[in-house]
Amino acid sequence: MSPVGHTVYEARHFLEGSHMSKKRLNRGSRFAVLLLGAVAVFAGCEAKGPAQRAGENVDKGVQNAKDAINPPGPVEKAGRSVDKALDR
Repeated sequence: MSPVGHTVYEARHFLEGSHMSKKRLNRGSRFAVLLLGAVAVFAGCEAKGPAQRAGENVDKGVQNAKDAINPPGPVEKAGRSVDKALDR
């Protein structure tokens, strides 16, 4: 085989192997997305623990202090109302 023919053969072999790797990568990425989706669904079902509730109370206190210094406008109030409705 000539040096050029040998190089073409190697390139073709490399590309075919690369194609197989892409299929495996694609299959693996699909599995990872499915697994992360399942974890996200089940993680959303957890009840709030005491540390999370305490953190939320601290966040509310900080927000109230900020609002006392710089009161929110009507758009900010509407946004917060939507957030509260979606949080329930």
